[in-house]
Amino acid sequence: MELNADFSQRVVVHSSEEPWQASPMPGVDRRMLDRIGDEVARATTIVRYAPGSKFSAHTHTGGEEFIVLDGVFQDEHGDFPAGTYVRNPPTTSHSPGSDQGCTIFVKLWQFDMDDRTQFRKDMPAELQSPKDGVATAELHRDAREKVTYHAVDAGAALTIEDAGGIELLVLSGSLTEGGDELSQGAWLRLPEGQKLAAVAGPEGARVWIKSGHLPFAKPPAV
Repeated sequence: MELNADFSQRVVVHSSEEPWQASPMPGVDRRMLDRIGDEVARATTIVRYAPGSKFSAHTHTGGEEFIVLDGVFQDEHGDFPAGTYVRNPPTTSHSPGSDQGCTIFVKLWQFDMDDRTQFRKDMPAELQSPKDGVATAELHRDAREKVTYHAVDAGAALTIEDAGGIELLVLSGSLTEGGDELSQGAWLRLPEGQKLAAVAGPEGARVWIKSGHLPFAKPPAV
């Protein structure tokens, strides 16, 4: 399966308008944003766990990165409330689920295969003092990519010119970019060479961003 697999193109998905699709695990549904592969895939997805649902134990051969959007995600390593950013690198394993239900934004098979750095961060707690109406938290940086979280004041500009492509998820509020209004749940991917030039709406915005990673996009090594 290929979905939004041409990384030379600008892509916008208003995920809240997309239908939920059942996963192979009962009680776990998803909205696919981009994908190369079938059930084993380089994938970017929004996943919803119904209350009491669980995934069977599995190993993340290609790594897993996720944000908890609402509710509380759980596994044997603990509880992960909304606003938590998690990196589970290649070779890590767990048995995920949620007693009360939750929604996560997850990226699979997008790690350096030698990466072994595992961590979780409370994104709002990482924010630094605002500059020109934008407070930023750097969540992760390596030779391949940079991951950040931003709190943008109403009417403030959010501009990023990083090489290697830019990907953005609106967590709350809204932004205007390239003539598109991006509200909560909107996902934007900009190709290599295109900068991000966005302006926050009247309620401001909270935004997750990854940059630099698109030149490394490829199918899972299976």
